[in-house]
Amino acid sequence: MFNISLLLSAAVIIICVLANKLSNKIGMPVLIAFIALGMVFGSDGILKIPFENYSFAEQICSVALVFIMFYGGFGTKLSEAKPVAVKALLLSSVGVIFTAALTTVFCFFVLKIKLLESMLIGAVMSSTDAASVFSVLRSKNLNLKYNTASMLEMESGSNDPFAYMLTVIVLSFMKGENSVGQMVYSIAAQIVFGVLIGFLIALGAVWFMKHFTFNTSGFDAAFVLGVAVLAYALPTLVGGNGYLSAYIVGIVLGNQNIHNKKSLVHFFDGMTGLMQMLIFFLLGLLSFPSKILTVLLPSIFIALFITFVARPLAVATVLAPFKTKISQYLVVSWAGLRGAASIVFAIMAMVGGVTMEQDIFHIAFCVVLFSITLQGSLLPFVASKTNMIDKTGSVLKTFNDYSDETEINFIRLNIDSGNRWIDRAVKDISLPPQMLFAAIYRNDETIIPNGETVIYEGDTIILGAPSHGINGDVRFREISANDRKNWRGKSMAEIEFPDGYLVIMIKRGDDVVIPVGSTIIGKNDELVLVSK
Repeated sequence: MFNISLLLSAAVIIICVLANKLSNKIGMPVLIAFIALGMVFGSDGILKIPFENYSFAEQICSVALVFIMFYGGFGTKLSEAKPVAVKALLLSSVGVIFTAALTTVFCFFVLKIKLLESMLIGAVMSSTDAASVFSVLRSKNLNLKYNTASMLEMESGSNDPFAYMLTVIVLSFMKGENSVGQMVYSIAAQIVFGVLIGFLIALGAVWFMKHFTFNTSGFDAAFVLGVAVLAYALPTLVGGNGYLSAYIVGIVLGNQNIHNKKSLVHFFDGMTGLMQMLIFFLLGLLSFPSKILTVLLPSIFIALFITFVARPLAVATVLAPFKTKISQYLVVSWAGLRGAASIVFAIMAMVGGVTMEQDIFHIAFCVVLFSITLQGSLLPFVASKTNMIDKTGSVLKTFNDYSDETEINFIRLNIDSGNRWIDRAVKDISLPPQMLFAAIYRNDETIIPNGETVIYEGDTIILGAPSHGINGDVRFREISANDRKNWRGKSMAEIEFPDGYLVIMIKRGDDVVIPVGSTIIGKNDELVLVSK
């Protein structure tokens, strides 16, 4: 049974990854594929795996949300977000409260849902989803004018703690545990302990990473992983907001000059993707199509109200004092994607020990599905129609894995007998644009060349050029000449390489050879090929 469970888990992960690749090609939001896959595996699906354990799902999803929250901070480039930080933080606090309040009023007065249950629905659905926003901006390379992308990233990364706080408070009221004094203390404790402990953990982690060298590759990622978990667990022991603490630790660490930061961002990007897969698969697994039908109509009304009324009014309330352009207001309003956090908070409500008439889990299911399908798919269209797309830059600049500095690659050339550069001055040699002579090694001397410097036989030339990160589906492959005996002793021009392949380098012992047509392949050569 255990091996079967492992087999199913592996199959789910692989299918989710393939679904991600497919969704990028056809333009379908990938989260829908994860939900659909969960429904296929679920009790009402084809495989009919019985699963209705909300307590287990709540524990798993809460851990997953920690990493999503941490990455929300870790991946955000603070220098890009500073011009809009005040707006973003107001949206993530005042905007969340305003959205929750408006949704509560709608549910209570229009849908006739009980007051406390209306408040719970408003709290659960009040925050936007960082992972969904990040995914749309990255996958569509959606750079927006007026630092709007940075505003959305910071807002979506920092507003989940406020929604969590509202959800906890409403659940406490529903249990009859909260007086006004207790509520005030709970809010103060969550904010103060969450912020204070988060900053202390972040500063300690930064100091440690700057003064300690990890001897084993990957241990730095394991250390930061532990720090993210600690950032959530420690403040919760004293009544603090663990999600707020995790976000603060993420944004402090992500904006420090720590070793290997770029690969750490990529690691947590992948981790967050896996956590999203898990949450949305569990959402599909927990859902019952037969139960969805009973809440479908009110769920659609709630989704429409949040999208076209609550979110726009909340954004208008926050951004009006800043004299925000109407085009920016429209895009920010439309970009209020609901996602993983709403699901986790809905599951939390299901195991919160309160009796409810409303099936809040399936309501959240429908609202999130509506949001990622309609808003996620149409966000690029809305940005284009409002003339908010900035084609002069890249949205990747707003993330911490973007490098502002132009890196330089260096190439070593040995000037052997017969080389055309021998006895020629540097100024008389034509190089490709942006490439220059960086140094000449001659005997035991290092020469920094100028235009009059003459090149001699036996020199070693160091050329410099800007590096370029290759994007897309470019692949590198290394082939040993020992595995291609028919290549050995032949020149490059005599060998028929597969279509679409180009030999860009030959490793020959400790030397690197840049091949030309007359280059002869040796017995132990290692050929590096590039292809699409």
